[in-house]
Amino acid sequence: MEDLDSWLAAGYDRSFRTAWLMLRNRDDAQEVVQEAYLRVWRFRDSIPRGDGRDAWLYRVVVNATISRLRADKRWRRRSDDGELTSLPAPEQDGPAHQAEHGALADRVLAALAALPETLRIPVVLRYYAGLSEREIATAIRRRPGTVKSRLHQARVRLSADPALAAWADEPAAGTAGPGGDAVRAEASTS
Repeated sequence: MEDLDSWLAAGYDRSFRTAWLMLRNRDDAQEVVQEAYLRVWRFRDSIPRGDGRDAWLYRVVVNATISRLRADKRWRRRSDDGELTSLPAPEQDGPAHQAEHGALADRVLAALAALPETLRIPVVLRYYAGLSEREIATAIRRRPGTVKSRLHQARVRLSADPALAAWADEPAAGTAGPGGDAVRAEASTS
């Protein structure tokens, strides 16, 4: 049980960031992650051991997020959502944060918001959660080839903006390039 608690605590920030980038609403993201963690607790005997553990957690988080999106069709019209223009501010708003936050991070977030859900989810899981293509396939229950294709389509769309081209072409897992690093540095939970 202690192992489960520490594993969930260690994954909370990434789970929240993932849900927030898909839902674009802080309160909804917190509720979805809480719901997902309750599901994990309920099905704790089903948690795989080893490498599949994180992908399994993201599958639960992604499923809870998609369920929220489907259940609440009004999410696109909420006035408090607006467009995805900035991530929740970290608790400490110091000089390092201000240096990393900039126009490129805002452009990346706006470009992510413009992507259809089928492309945005794999991008968020790849560049913000740091999952491999195989782990993403497990998390969204798609074939690895489908994930690879969706990531490619998203990169093509994102690279249409010259300011985002370097970020969109970044191939390594967990490295989101200049815009992604700035955006990732901003994301935290209060």
